[in-house]
Amino acid sequence: MDQELDTATWARAFQEASDLGVLQLHLSGGEPATRRDLVDLIRAARDAELYTNLITSGIGLTEKRLAELDEAGLDHVQLSLQGTTPELADEIGGYKGGFQRKMQVAKWIGDVGFPITLNVVLHRRNLHQIPRALEIAQEIGARRIEIATVQFHGWALSNRDALMPTREQAQDAIKIVNRARKELKGRLVIDFVPADYHDQLPKRCMGGWGTTGLNIAPDGQVLPCHAAQTIPHLKFDNVRDRSLPDIWYNGSAFNAYRGDHWMSDTCKSCDRKEIDFGGCRCQAMALTGDPNATDPVCAKSPHHIAVKEQAYAHAAHGDDVPLTYRQAPGKLADAAE
Repeated sequence: MDQELDTATWARAFQEASDLGVLQLHLSGGEPATRRDLVDLIRAARDAELYTNLITSGIGLTEKRLAELDEAGLDHVQLSLQGTTPELADEIGGYKGGFQRKMQVAKWIGDVGFPITLNVVLHRRNLHQIPRALEIAQEIGARRIEIATVQFHGWALSNRDALMPTREQAQDAIKIVNRARKELKGRLVIDFVPADYHDQLPKRCMGGWGTTGLNIAPDGQVLPCHAAQTIPHLKFDNVRDRSLPDIWYNGSAFNAYRGDHWMSDTCKSCDRKEIDFGGCRCQAMALTGDPNATDPVCAKSPHHIAVKEQAYAHAAHGDDVPLTYRQAPGKLADAAE
């Protein structure tokens, strides 16, 4: 906590973001509710005329604190869920009693009247739970659900043998989501991120590097995306030392993958380069060791076949593969991230 930005610096960053044209602020983590000044941060964001969304596991929230956040101007809450049964949710989250706690927090959120989004990270062990996740979203009064297949960066990369879905699971998930979108139209918005390793086209990561959004880490480093620190040659500016507009326009990390100067000939000549912007740089780094490489998910990538083979190999493992946690289970660990 000592290395994290203080309240005043965050408030300045919020105002600079607003002046830059940012409209929405998503407070994430880790767990943002561990900040004792969370109410003050929400108030500062509201003063900067930002729409505020709290992305939370529910840990650290009480009825009283939610009421204080409402009074401070919080607009929306996004609650994470690792599984639709206590056993699986607690295993993935690494926190016994976490599922029941989330359901209690969901009730408190509804009682206050916050709009709520349910966020579910999918993987081999819980893809079959999509129908129940959709039911839970409706039961807690969610207006929106995000069901995103785990992206294998960070800690999830260490858990590929345990979490990689099979191709059949990925295809079934798409069918379930498409059917649910028709059945629940007008009642529940469903955002779905399919399995990368089983796809043929890369995703438009972050809406395009340095084009749409930015992340400010707890210590003040400003990142083009949440996983950008996995690219070793990039240098990140700190909002303690430079203004946010200066970093956005002139920061070397933000300019590294803007435009197409960095692209391989494969990407430069592709008619999708202004649709997917070359895909995910962090994924290219993780899978090929080269952040400039064509995203290996793309069928045009020379690494695509190897990625497919990896997917089949990792998905072939059984569900008894032990999970690797960021910290000991019972202390808010999360093997899927």
